[in-house]
Amino acid sequence: MSLEDLVSKYISSAEQVFHEIRITKNLVKTDDKVKEVLDWAKAYLEDAKYYREKEKFEVSLTSVAYCEGLLDALRLLGAVSFGWPAKVKEPRKAK
Repeated sequence: MSLEDLVSKYISSAEQVFHEIRITKNLVKTDDKVKEVLDWAKAYLEDAKYYREKEKFEVSLTSVAYCEGLLDALRLLGAVSFGWPAKVKEPRKAK
């Protein structure tokens, strides 16, 4: 898989999560802070898409990885709920 394909895959997964994410109510937290972290995650996702268009795939991959890290942290804290899209196995290339 090329770096460009990898970046596109991660960006697509993060976009899908933003469509289904829900803030939960079972953690002592402030909703404003959770929304602030979500805004940061969305900003990293937008950066990833921007850098992908500029063909700066290393920067794009780093940006989408930050986005995923923030989303996972919120989920681990119980502040949001979502599931990552199912991973599709790609056929191995014959040698």
